[in-house]
Amino acid sequence: MTLILASLFNVAMAKDDPTLADLEKIAISDTMVMMPMRDGMRLATDIYRPKNAKGKVPLIFLKTPYDFNKLEGQQLKMVYDAVERGYAYAIQNERGRFYSEGEWELLGNPRTDGYDALTWFADQDWSNGNVGTIGCSSSAEWQLALAAQNHPAHKSMVPMSAGAGIGRVDEFYEQGNWYKGGVHQTLFSTWLYWVQQGIRPQFPSNITQEQRQMLRKIYDLNPKMPEVDWKKQLKTLPSIKWVESAGGNNGPTEELMTRLPGDPAWEQGGLYHDDEDFGVPAFWFNTWFDVSQGPNLALFNHVRAKASDKIVRDNQYMMVAPTLHCGFFRTPENEDLIVGELNVGDATYNYNDLIFDWFDYTLKGAKNNFVKKTPHVQYYTMGKNRWETADSWPPADVVKMTMYLDSAGQANSLYGNGTLSAQQGEGAASDSFIYDPMNPVPSLGGGVCCNGGASDGGSFDQRAIEARADVLVFSSEPLEKNVQVTGSVWPTLFVSSDAKDTDFTVKLVDVYPDGTAYNVDDTIFRARYREGYDKAIMMNEGEVYELHPTPMSTSYQFKAGHRMRVEVSSSKFPQYMRNLNTGGNNYDETEGVTAKNTLYHSAEHPSHIVLEVKPEK
Repeated sequence: MTLILASLFNVAMAKDDPTLADLEKIAISDTMVMMPMRDGMRLATDIYRPKNAKGKVPLIFLKTPYDFNKLEGQQLKMVYDAVERGYAYAIQNERGRFYSEGEWELLGNPRTDGYDALTWFADQDWSNGNVGTIGCSSSAEWQLALAAQNHPAHKSMVPMSAGAGIGRVDEFYEQGNWYKGGVHQTLFSTWLYWVQQGIRPQFPSNITQEQRQMLRKIYDLNPKMPEVDWKKQLKTLPSIKWVESAGGNNGPTEELMTRLPGDPAWEQGGLYHDDEDFGVPAFWFNTWFDVSQGPNLALFNHVRAKASDKIVRDNQYMMVAPTLHCGFFRTPENEDLIVGELNVGDATYNYNDLIFDWFDYTLKGAKNNFVKKTPHVQYYTMGKNRWETADSWPPADVVKMTMYLDSAGQANSLYGNGTLSAQQGEGAASDSFIYDPMNPVPSLGGGVCCNGGASDGGSFDQRAIEARADVLVFSSEPLEKNVQVTGSVWPTLFVSSDAKDTDFTVKLVDVYPDGTAYNVDDTIFRARYREGYDKAIMMNEGEVYELHPTPMSTSYQFKAGHRMRVEVSSSKFPQYMRNLNTGGNNYDETEGVTAKNTLYHSAEHPSHIVLEVKPEK
């Protein structure tokens, strides 16, 4: 679990990767520097500088809530490569983490501590005043709110899988991935079990730098949390006690659990919201099987369109890889990548050189033709299994295709009669199923991260899921030609329920000729938020409501002879917290009620999906 949380930097070194001895030959190592913040708290920082630098150098800066006491793996390689190429490289712990002083706050106080760190770095006698930030997951998320501060030293950034730093962007109100469609994503409850440490050992503030350097060799302050069976733990009720009953330390979990998706409190703290400016050129690295690919793509487009500085607008670049969260440097070289059970082909890419080309351009002013040789968007199309490029997201030539859900009245399960067609159907008007929150549809695959093994991420054969009667299955005829979905997929559902509130899930699936059904992406929506996330309105029994879940996102080629499939249900647990259907808070309840949920697909209520499709050439 801790290796997953440490994201891309904790991977095993290859035989030809550098060692600490190699780094010592080329670097001046200034470790356990206690950097002062405006309120007097000090943050533990390691700084590595090239020994043979001719003049002042730019800095690459990584800030993290995770343990960096032992420099190894991809993190060591990144430090070594940076120093070898003439950069200083700094790693800093967020306040309240490990040797850093103060009380921890989610995302590490980017508007104050982040800003103060840049000021401190720019004032050092070895610095040329240019700082680039880098990192994946937590080390990326804090960069977004920092970019809104427009610090003069913050010349560029490389945020990877940064969605948990986004509060609100366009139609996405995920509040740092705490929610999706108004439904709690359980990954944060499990993640906080490992990270929040309200009570922790600390050393006296008056010890010397040399003493701290000695102490870190003996005490890495990395908590050894008891292992938890999260598949079992997430079934317990009430949900608000998940972390406490697992033996977790005190922290923000319970307060966050009670905070609704439209709560103004999300405006405070470290999240970036789209009513702020964005002042930094960025190279975004995203993945298709992440918890937040939708908000990530939306933020890239938002900055390109809305940043006040034209230079910032023009200098936004993006990669989208076919991996799990932060899987960039774990992609095998020159061999097929398996994501879950799906073979997506050889997705090899030299991310390292691309990152340093970007930093050479933005921090050193190198004349390396970066702009001319680098497309604004590079994305991997699964199914076709190759990298493609575009000047925008989605590519300018995509067209919209509508597919309608229909049935002869029994779309329940893989063995039902649900259909998916470009023509609106003339079958039965609706399909119904019973959703029992005590027997929810299990999650299998998708954009998953950091949930302690409770759910598997990636793409898996969904037929066992589709065999359930509480899953409506709508399949197209075998496709006559390849269909490449590259962009967003917008579901529109017309629904009713006999419960006060319930959830609806939508999943896009690729069905192979042999029947294997691989998930492409999915979304979920809580019905009470159909008129906005700032208000909860319960359902009236039998009344039909139009729901617009947030869109799915992908680049995926459905091959000729395959079928396109859509699943509709009311749960995907434990990836998403189950709705107990009572109309209550859910998080503090211990009992649920069953709901009879109905999906309509008549001429008056045409449930459908709209896909962005790239024409075949």
